[in-house]
Amino acid sequence: MIDAKGKRIMHNNTKVLKIDYEKCTGCRTCEQVCVLKHDGVINPMRSRIRVVKWDMEGLYIPMSCQQCQDAPCMVGCPVGAISRNDEMNRVEVDYDVCIGCRTCVSVCPFGAMSFNPIERKVVKCDLCDGDPQCVRFCDVKAVQFVDSASVSLDKKRSAASRLKAAQKQALALHEEM
Repeated sequence: MIDAKGKRIMHNNTKVLKIDYEKCTGCRTCEQVCVLKHDGVINPMRSRIRVVKWDMEGLYIPMSCQQCQDAPCMVGCPVGAISRNDEMNRVEVDYDVCIGCRTCVSVCPFGAMSFNPIERKVVKCDLCDGDPQCVRFCDVKAVQFVDSASVSLDKKRSAASRLKAAQKQALALHEEM
């Protein structure tokens, strides 16, 4: 893509939202800034990111579109209103084509698609065109916009750490016998 001055604009196609629910305090600032950016109002029910409270566990879980490569919402859309924008690395809804059937809402495995009854349209995260406001305003950094490779590396490190702890525990049990 070329800007007005003829310079090439590069989008980092490998960035994803990384959500660390263990850091989330449940302040819901992410919901408020999201809907303010997109709809110009503060009404968390219209937000594209939702903080789900797990009462029994005392946890808050921010949930957002994962921009799936083979997105079930895209596959399930009967009129082809949902497509992947590879340049922006996101899944988008074409509201000129969308018929509002909400199939995408029902097939999303993350519950990230929702329906705005006021505007009568489905809504999902669009990564704020590469500058996610939920990330900018999350003081505790529970939501971050990071390179997908770093997410993979973090998960590998975490899995290795759990494996090491399990092996230590197994060795200790074996020695007790």
